[in-house]
Amino acid sequence: MTNSMNDHLGRPVVVVTGMGVVTSLGQGQQDNWRDLTAAKSGIRHISRFSTEGLRTTIAGCVDFLNVDPYSAPALSIAMAESAASEAIEQANIGTKGDFPGPLFLATPPTELEWPQRRELYGEESESTLEGYDRLLSACRTNKHEEMQRLFQFASVGEHLADKYGTKGLPISLSTACASGGTAIQLGVEAIRRGDTDTALCVGTDGTVNLEALVRFSLLSALSTRNDPPEAAMASFSKDRDGFIMAEGAACLVLETYEKAKARGAEILGVLMGCGEHADDFHRTRTSPDGLPMIKTITKALEDAGIAPSDIGYVNAHGTSTPENDKMEYFSLKQAFGDVMETTPISSNKSMIGHTLSAAGAVEAVFSLMTMRNSMIPPTINYNTPDPDMGKIDAVPNKAREADVSAVISNSFGFGGQNVSVVYGREPK
Repeated sequence: MTNSMNDHLGRPVVVVTGMGVVTSLGQGQQDNWRDLTAAKSGIRHISRFSTEGLRTTIAGCVDFLNVDPYSAPALSIAMAESAASEAIEQANIGTKGDFPGPLFLATPPTELEWPQRRELYGEESESTLEGYDRLLSACRTNKHEEMQRLFQFASVGEHLADKYGTKGLPISLSTACASGGTAIQLGVEAIRRGDTDTALCVGTDGTVNLEALVRFSLLSALSTRNDPPEAAMASFSKDRDGFIMAEGAACLVLETYEKAKARGAEILGVLMGCGEHADDFHRTRTSPDGLPMIKTITKALEDAGIAPSDIGYVNAHGTSTPENDKMEYFSLKQAFGDVMETTPISSNKSMIGHTLSAAGAVEAVFSLMTMRNSMIPPTINYNTPDPDMGKIDAVPNKAREADVSAVISNSFGFGGQNVSVVYGREPK
């Protein structure tokens, strides 16, 4: 760094002053960290709707928030509110609904779900319209104004912007499973450009519903090991067979280091570097040479101005799918070289499931807590090493005390959308 307020490229140092998180393990940093480091799983049998006839009947559901009637957008809003309120309170900034910066929100694509479609289609039984036009006609009646508002793509972002008084146009984005990382990257870039000195970065996803389960099952992406539920996610293990859908949300309050220090805020961590690279090989599969993932990782390290040997922990994408885990390890091996064999790499998803659009934000919170608490969460269900991966320190089944000063968190999404973010401690 050229000085404590600027990084190695002369840009403002971006720091985190507030965090919030909700997952299937619980609400808030304290409950999540307690269970995460105790190797506890939040994956359980689905009780919200019937799973009869489904190959996968488990998920990491957030059923402890009051959302009635339930819908994915409504749950996404409730979880995002919980995470954002926790982060804003911790940062002690914008606590009266006047947040002094823009909102960058990672949220899943929004569409009418089956219960709402059935309701609308039944009401229009006399209509001569067919298909989607029939649904739109029913939705546009005054009777369903609330449904129309809720099931618009930007509804979650508009709600958060109104509640917290964020500045400027709220950005809602969807880059598949990389969305949470993308939201954080956009916040970092806005601060580095000088557009703002504060940003609210949120990722939320409440899409554990019947239709989503069917869709991912048709892609053969989900684990079918339903009993016991907590054993389903086996990231990096030879016997892994797919991921488990999950719900969650997380939020980071970002500021310039200069502003945070001037107002006496506690520095929770530093956003050291971001990397992204697109993969146009396939809609769901990764390029077999791993080049897009490798470039994503190396770009993040270069942006941070550090070497692979400076990374004390890899918070892996670690989805427990046969292909993704192998490609992530291969890409890390190419980017890190021999250092990879001694660098701890674990998957939070083994305990909370895959929170999809929220994953990059949720894992950002856990990455920062890893450094702050000098404790690396484990990869549970890691009982059978995969010989195709060579030597790997997956932090198996039990949390580990470790002095970690820098973490890289990977998010690799369907459609070839890849983001890696490097987090570090407060500069000396």
